[in-house]
Amino acid sequence: MGLRLKFNLAMLLTFLVGITVTGFISFKMLQNNAREEVLQQASLMMESALSIRYYTVNEIRPLLTEQLKENFLPQTVPAYAATRNIEQLRLRYPEYSYKEATLNPTNPSSRATDWETSIVEHFRNNSNSTELIGEHNTATGRSLYLARPIQIKNEKCLVCHGKIEDAPETMLARYGRSNGFGWKVNEVVGAQIVNIPMSLPLERAMTTFKAFILSISGVFIAIILILNYLLHAIVIKPVINMSNIAEDVSMGNFAAPDYAQTGKDEISRLAMSLNRMRRSLVS
Repeated sequence: MGLRLKFNLAMLLTFLVGITVTGFISFKMLQNNAREEVLQQASLMMESALSIRYYTVNEIRPLLTEQLKENFLPQTVPAYAATRNIEQLRLRYPEYSYKEATLNPTNPSSRATDWETSIVEHFRNNSNSTELIGEHNTATGRSLYLARPIQIKNEKCLVCHGKIEDAPETMLARYGRSNGFGWKVNEVVGAQIVNIPMSLPLERAMTTFKAFILSISGVFIAIILILNYLLHAIVIKPVINMSNIAEDVSMGNFAAPDYAQTGKDEISRLAMSLNRMRRSLVS
């Protein structure tokens, strides 16, 4: 096995180990960054919904108090306002979603599905839990969800959701008497759930990973070519020439010339030693 082949095998082994470790670490980092990006979007969307709820309760509802006595206006309900605003966002980004999933909602469209019910039950069984983050499969691919509990902390909510007889007649006329009643203070009745698709960030992360691996491979190939050239010019070619001279001398050809090598490196010292040996043998 020649010196060049040994050198290239050693470099190839080093590259494989290096690219495996580097690729694993970089892949994990890119995947984590993609997930953090999606989580940041989910948090922003959740805070937007909370802001809309706060604005509705403190700015819109007081202006419509008198009208509510004659006609129930769903625009004064914070959950309705937040959901309607997010629906406008979904016209452009249909994969994004926001829902105030409730076990016993006034509006049937807010009723929790089986999957959403499991999230609500998690908050009902874990009173200290204020946020739940996870991933699940959807029709459009992998999605990240961010959920927060809907807990009755204000007794004013029981005016509409406590006893049926206490609810405004205008609300009963609109939604009926079957759903959305019997809530209690401090009870977790539902969960705010934001869904953000992960396909695009993960795809960008994979594209970046592939570009990184290709770049590293290209740099390695360039380094191998440069090192092979230097190895041939600095080591292999001088060693071959000195080997030919030594072989001629060993065969009795003392007319072989000295090997001319300038410098003070190891190859030059080897050439000087070979020349002295040849002259000594001639003598």
